[in-house]
Parts: sequence; C-alpha cells; structure tokens
Amino acid sequence: MSTNSGLVVILTALNLEYEAVRDQLTDLRVRRHTAGTRFEVGRIDQTECRVALGLVGKGNHPAAVLAERAMAQFSPAAVLFVGVAGGLWPNICLGDVVVGSKIYAYHGGTSQDDGLKARPKAWEIPHEADQIAHHVARSTAWRRVLPAGAAPDVHFGPIAAGEVVQDSGISEQAHWIREHYNDAVAIEMEAAGVAQAGHLNRALPVVVVRGISDHADGSKAATDQQAWQPKAARHAAAFAIALARELIIDGPTSRDGAARDGSPTMPMTNRNIATGNAHVGVQAGQIYGNVNVGAEVAQPIDLATSIADFRTHLKQAHLDGQLDEETYAAAESELDAATECVSAGTSEKKSGLLVALKRLRGLVADVAELAARLATIIAVVRGTS
Repeated sequence: MSTNSGLVVILTALNLEYEAVRDQLTDLRVRRHTAGTRFEVGRIDQTECRVALGLVGKGNHPAAVLAERAMAQFSPAAVLFVGVAGGLWPNICLGDVVVGSKIYAYHGGTSQDDGLKARPKAWEIPHEADQIAHHVARSTAWRRVLPAGAAPDVHFGPIAAGEVVQDSGISEQAHWIREHYNDAVAIEMEAAGVAQAGHLNRALPVVVVRGISDHADGSKAATDQQAWQPKAARHAAAFAIALARELIIDGPTSRDGAARDGSPTMPMTNRNIATGNAHVGVQAGQIYGNVNVGAEVAQPIDLATSIADFRTHLKQAHLDGQLDEETYAAAESELDAATECVSAGTSEKKSGLLVALKRLRGLVADVAELAARLATIIAVVRGTS
C-alpha cells in the first residue's frame, strides 16, 4: 500500500481534545468510514499539509481499533495521538507538553505466589520522528497560537498507558507505577492501543503528545475546576499541529519507497549483467530531470485519454470507500469541467483546465494513487505551450 506522504492522522480521546486540534485546521471536509466512523480532513494554514482528525473515545482497546481504521482509510505518513494526561514528576508543570519517548502498556503482568510481576509491552518513538519532535520543541514558533502569557515547556520521556484513571498518589496502582515504571513522566489510557496499531501496520510512525492537566495525585477535581483540561489540550494541539507539518515537510520517505512528493524513487545501487552479445548501455543511480537515451523520444501524453483513465480510477476509489459521496460528486464535476476545456482545444482554455485540475487535486489529495496520477496530468498541462 502506498503512503499518503502529505497527510498525518491525529486522534484524540475526548471531545475537548478534538476541538483543540480542529480549531487549528481549515477547509474541513467529512470523510466517512464504511463502518460509520467519521473523520474530518483539513489543511494546516492553507498549505498542502493535511490532517485527518478522529475521535476514538477513552481506553486502549477502542483507540487501537480506530487507529487501525484510520491507517487503512488514509495510509498516512504518521499518526499522532493528542490530548491530556496526568503528570508523574514534580518538575513537570500543569500545562506542559509531554512527548512520549516510549509507551508502556503497564497492566501486563503475571500473578505468582510471591506477588504480581510486571510484564509490560513497550514501544519506542521512531528515531526520525523523535528528531523532528525535538526540532519543533527547540523552536518557540509553535507557541504563537497560544494565548498571551502561555509558555509551556516540552518534555520527552516514557508515558504509562493503562485502563484506569489514575488519581491518587498513595493507591496500590500508584505504588505499582513507582516500583516498576519509575521513569514514566505521564500516565493516560490510550497510547498503548495506538502504538500497537502502528507497530502492526508496517511500523507506521506513532507519536504521542500530551498536555499535563493534573498530577495524578488526587488533585484532579481541583485542576479540572481550574480549567486545566482545555488549557493543556490547547497546548498539546498547538505542538502536535507544528509537529504534523514538519513530519509532512521534512519527514521520512514513504514505506513503499516513494519520495515526499509522491513520486517513486530510483534505487541508488544498480547492478546490470550482460551475457552473450548483449552489453550494458547505461548504468545510473538517481536521475533528475528528463533523460533521452538513443534515438527514441517518449511520446506525449494524450490529455483526453489520461483524464478518461483518471475518471475510471476515481470511480473505483469511490466504490472502495476511499471517497465519500459528496467528495466524489464534486470531483466528477471538476473532471467534467476539465474534459470540456480539453475538448475545446484552445489556448484560452488552458487556465480553466489548470483551475479545474487544481480543485480536483484538493478533493482527492487523501487518496495517494489518485493524487499521483493527477500530479502527472497537471505537469503535462503546465508543460504545454
């Protein structure tokens, strides 16, 4: 499966977390999964960087299922889980942001005669995503969208993900966390499910971003009354949006070898063996630009045929559930306009053709195969005199 290198999935557990992310997106469109899950796809600052936003609810199990659903629906470059958490270290203040360097599923264990032994699962943040997250943290630009006076710090450390709300510093679970996971800096209830889904999905990069809304020590009711949940959610969302943009612009190439612009890359090592009367004419690594070998020149692409072929693939994507009814209808309308411009065959129609194709690109940008096909057509139109 090809990766949509221009899109990152962001998932949240609570509606206030969802709204904090949604407030920073523009041009939102609803995408419906065949099983009923609704996602909203929007742009970051009117750029081509896109986010598919979803609400999964509380708990690791629904988070895992809906994370897998989002991965299958969008084939994203990465998945971010964003929201609030309880802080476990005294140096982490309310409103600070924590990026999970490691995720513990801390409820794993075995019960023996001499007590309960920890057998956790753990997932580390991918190296490249970790480097990008540190780069974003070193900059103060991500804080510009926050209210005046808000200057949260960013911490990197393990996050413990369980199945219960931790709101005590002296309970049996609190002692369990301190004994077996004393390097964890925050605690919550969904990250393990999302991390597991990413691990099983060709090791898709997963990054957990949490704003600290309480200290998991019995003070949650007081901090909730002081509105620290929405504040912490806004801080986490601001950092996550900046991170999503950097993951798209500067992140790793897709898992199937496609470059960040969606085009396939050439392998850097070539080994050609000639036998009999054959010989190796050209051996090259990565080639940029147009290359003609010998007397043969590539034939120009017929626009009418290419657009008709694109319409076929568009319809199939709709039947496969990759495009909802509203988006599909709008895409068909733009295709009709493009076809009319091509049929007119006048130079005056070129600008109209480009406008229709660009609008179409915005509609199908979430479907990697369609976006790549359309990019080829647009390049041909731009290259014509």
